[in-house]
Amino acid sequence: MRTLLLAAACLLLLTGPAFAEDQQGEDTRFSFQYGGRERSWTVHQPPSYSPGKSWPVVLVFHGGGGNGGQMAGMTGFSLKADKEGFLAVYPNGTGRWQNRFLTWNAGNCCAYAYESRIDDVGFIRALIAELKRDFAVDERRVFATGISNGAMMSYRLACELSDQIAAIGPVAGAQNIDCKPTRPVSAVILHGTADLHVLYKGGTPLRMADVRNPRVDRSVAEAVAFWVKYDRCRENPARETKGKVIVESYGGCTAGTAVTLYTLQDEGHTWPGGTKWAFWADEPSREISATDVIWDFFKSHPAGR
Repeated sequence: MRTLLLAAACLLLLTGPAFAEDQQGEDTRFSFQYGGRERSWTVHQPPSYSPGKSWPVVLVFHGGGGNGGQMAGMTGFSLKADKEGFLAVYPNGTGRWQNRFLTWNAGNCCAYAYESRIDDVGFIRALIAELKRDFAVDERRVFATGISNGAMMSYRLACELSDQIAAIGPVAGAQNIDCKPTRPVSAVILHGTADLHVLYKGGTPLRMADVRNPRVDRSVAEAVAFWVKYDRCRENPARETKGKVIVESYGGCTAGTAVTLYTLQDEGHTWPGGTKWAFWADEPSREISATDVIWDFFKSHPAGR
């Protein structure tokens, strides 16, 4: 049985920024038992929500060591949901403490979730089923995004939960697993060339947060090449440069899918247009908003067109 824990306009978790105080919708925190432990997530409903129609869902995955509240504050996805009309959902990973230092098992990373072999793919499948019971969900418009370890998790969902996920928007992450989707998935990928935590060209991070489990990340180019090939896109992208942002868009893909890469020159490990994930972290670019870019891409790419 799932448990409704708390309904409030501003939900404060134990670490990181709170859910945005200037949002207009409602945050509701849910949990259920999965894999022998309590798993939780928060759903942000825009003020326009009603069960009379089906609504898109954006799953927003925090980075390693974060939580859903931190991710909401950093990205502003709840404010975007209020303006555009979708459900913003913030799942929480697992850790040794209930709401602190949480991670996702993204295949070869990270920390507690990886070491404990947590079934996060199974958890998200069950979470989506709960969302469909509790809310009016448009099954063709369930999307996933995240930063760092959360971006890696969005890649993994595209590979292993493609029957549920229409498109992904990984930011500063790597696709580090053998990918075997069952249907085409659209992807918009954002990554900085100066990222020292997940290197743009792949390899062992220069700033390794999880020293107990050193990893080798695959390059951004490998992820792009995989989805271009799997989605049967044209090999030569349309290319546009806007300041320090290079946009490469691959069209002609099957089933209305698309693959777009945003390369941010000299950008570190950030959520572009958002707030810093730690006081000592890299300063995010103000040239673009990752939240705006990702939602604009998502709303144009439902599943199975």
